[in-house]
Amino acid sequence: MAERVLTDLPAVSLADYAERARAVLAPDVWDYLAGGSAAEVTLAANRHALDRVAVLPRVLRGVDTVDLGAGLLGSRYAMPVAVAPMAYQRLVHPDGELGLAAAAGAAGIPYLASTLGSTPIEQVAGVGADVWFQLYWLRDRALVRDLLDRVVAAGCRALVVTVDVPVLGRRPRDLRNAFRLPAEVVAANLPEGRDALAHSGAPGVSAIAAHTAASFAPALRWADLAWLRGQIDLPLVVKGLLDPRDATEAVRVGANAVVVSNHGGRQLDGAPPSVTMLPEVVDAIGGSCQVLLDSGIRSGTDVLRALALGASGVLVGRPLLWALAVGGEPAARDALALLAAELTDALTLAGCADPVAAGELRTLRVG
Repeated sequence: MAERVLTDLPAVSLADYAERARAVLAPDVWDYLAGGSAAEVTLAANRHALDRVAVLPRVLRGVDTVDLGAGLLGSRYAMPVAVAPMAYQRLVHPDGELGLAAAAGAAGIPYLASTLGSTPIEQVAGVGADVWFQLYWLRDRALVRDLLDRVVAAGCRALVVTVDVPVLGRRPRDLRNAFRLPAEVVAANLPEGRDALAHSGAPGVSAIAAHTAASFAPALRWADLAWLRGQIDLPLVVKGLLDPRDATEAVRVGANAVVVSNHGGRQLDGAPPSVTMLPEVVDAIGGSCQVLLDSGIRSGTDVLRALALGASGVLVGRPLLWALAVGGEPAARDALALLAAELTDALTLAGCADPVAAGELRTLRVG
């Protein structure tokens, strides 16, 4: 009997979607999404560090059913997971941001819309999910104010400020590919024409890097974040922290949550894995705000690891783009259902009836 190819079989893990996405995406798009900065040391280290976290399960705990529900920023969600902010989602599938946001809404979790989304925030917020808006700090402060007004008017539930991108990390894959956006994919939250550089290719140049260098303000300070806190009443999340000192400073200026993140290994190569710094940040903050984790989450077991190390929840990025690329919104819904099933199994096997109980587990470093 002929061997069945992978694509004939249903996906049973998020890793299955990664393999299929690579088969359907153009090589330069795959590299843009999958790659990291410089030698991609931190990109690889994120996965290795998560694999080294062993969770010590408890037994005879009488766990019959598991409630995945979790509180994030004062709202109750179906599981302690949010869709990470990712730019230009129409690169991978025409459903783009609308499809992934709709999948998040169906799964009962927040969707983080990027400043560099390829669909306007008003349309994304209209699909019915709880939308948090991720802000890149732009050189044009009037444009920042305009975005804030639009975020509030659209009904977004939180503002997430990414602070680890003063400039875009040097990404060799994009340089080798002279990566640029196709004409039909635009930075839809910016005024028309503000993303022209992102469409202009040249040998050895990343058009995406050229565009962000011209658009982003590299000299952001804590005083700017304090100014932002005063401009908006939404919950404020500071994303892209690794040093506990920065986390305590974020709390001081009014953050309601922080995201321990190295930007998926796409910024400073050689930075520590996010999960390695998570316990130190949790200890430094001491319960004064919620702590979330991203960078490298690939399974329900990874979510359990983060919870056991003190996180309130996680952001999941690339795996959901893989699913979107393969089958649009239906595949993204399936990927989130797989993640929920994996987390249910992981909590059950660890003797935890809910995510809060996972915070009481012991963890060990192995390997």
